[in-house]
Amino acid sequence: MAEWLSWLGEPLSYGFIVRGLIAGLLASVAGATLSAFVVWRGMAFAGDAIAHSFLPGFVVASLFGFSLFFGAVGAAIVAVIGIGLISRHGALREDTAIGVMFSGLFALGILLLSKIASYQDLNHILFGNILGVSRSDLVMMTIVVALIFGFVILFYKELLVTSFDPAHSVAIGLSPELMRYGLLGAIALTTVVGAQIVGVVLIVALLVTPAAAASLLSRRLGRVVALSIAFSMTATIAGFYVSYYLDFASGPSIVLSLTLIFVISWIVSRLGRFGSRRGVRSHGATGTTDDATSQMTSPAE
Repeated sequence: MAEWLSWLGEPLSYGFIVRGLIAGLLASVAGATLSAFVVWRGMAFAGDAIAHSFLPGFVVASLFGFSLFFGAVGAAIVAVIGIGLISRHGALREDTAIGVMFSGLFALGILLLSKIASYQDLNHILFGNILGVSRSDLVMMTIVVALIFGFVILFYKELLVTSFDPAHSVAIGLSPELMRYGLLGAIALTTVVGAQIVGVVLIVALLVTPAAAASLLSRRLGRVVALSIAFSMTATIAGFYVSYYLDFASGPSIVLSLTLIFVISWIVSRLGRFGSRRGVRSHGATGTTDDATSQMTSPAE
């Protein structure tokens, strides 16, 4: 028991490692809170695109010596507004608008980076640096996570209705477009937070994989959100210890831990369906059915 406690406590004896773990948990909560809406609204590409789009913000911030966080926020705002304007009123599909902003802003970032920064800077931006998080970064991340969590709580019903029945939401006086802007803004803030931990290349995993895994086990939105947060925090802690003891990069370790949770969830869901089908066959004569899929409710319930 003492050896086990020592194994768990050893990494936590370093202040910078504790800050990194806290930052990872904050990023995982932010991503997982939005994950269900991202998955069910088909916006997985949005997180990846916005994450790449704020690369020029990072470069400009580095050039002028101010916070990378604010540089990323500025570029993310530009990306969100651009996506909204291009796809407004159905002029173009949202995925087309995302592709235009993604490629344009990312290319601008690479162009600026080639003139004023080294590849090492690019490596830091793309793959994150969980052990380089400062106290001020933690304060800012905490504020952002609180804003995202507050947004989801305050507009939970609106997000629910506009996600699964846009026509009905218009009929009862809601604005699907306003909710879309709000969700894109929350995704942008999450990518800014997560980029410091896993980098822009891997941030999409925090926005997609938790809900993808949870959706295999439940079809109720509240339960999926709760499971997403639990899965994401578990993967962050597991990936953190793997990276410390096996000397792996932190970002990929966290994402691979999330992927492993997804695989386990998929196996559990398949076993559950297999067992249900066997139950249906064995009780078919009496008309009894235990098919798990028949018990699932709509995601909107």
